[in-house]
Amino acid sequence: MLLQACVLIGARTFHKTGGFLVIRNFLRRFMAGRYGPDNLGVVMIIFSLVFYLLYGVTGISPLVYISYAVLILALFRMLSRNIVRRRAENDRYIRYWWPVRTKIKRMFTNMRNRKTHRFFGCPSCRNTLRVPKGKGKLQITCPKCGERFIKKS
Repeated sequence: MLLQACVLIGARTFHKTGGFLVIRNFLRRFMAGRYGPDNLGVVMIIFSLVFYLLYGVTGISPLVYISYAVLILALFRMLSRNIVRRRAENDRYIRYWWPVRTKIKRMFTNMRNRKTHRFFGCPSCRNTLRVPKGKGKLQITCPKCGERFIKKS
């Protein structure tokens, strides 16, 4: 059965590995010159799954159509041969998403370290500074701008 499938997709050799090498080579040749997955495509697939799950829970029919449309658009982007345009779309997405991601990541890091460290903002440049807790009054020097200020840790 697998041999017939390999013949149908145009494979010339069938290896003892169960045909996985043949299928991998077929997919590699098929995807040559195409854009492939990127950050925006992965997010679009996740949104598609979320919309589909919301449809399953609520039963609101437009959600399933939105889910399919987003999934089709994500697949179109992955199979597209217009690499310059897809890369520009992904760059725009990253430019808007990166500051949000950084703030969320910093918030979780601060929450994880809140028992051992205190966080202060530099009064001059607003840089976030981390100092150990329980050290009394400290003179803190901002490494970014050199501003010195005194705070209780």
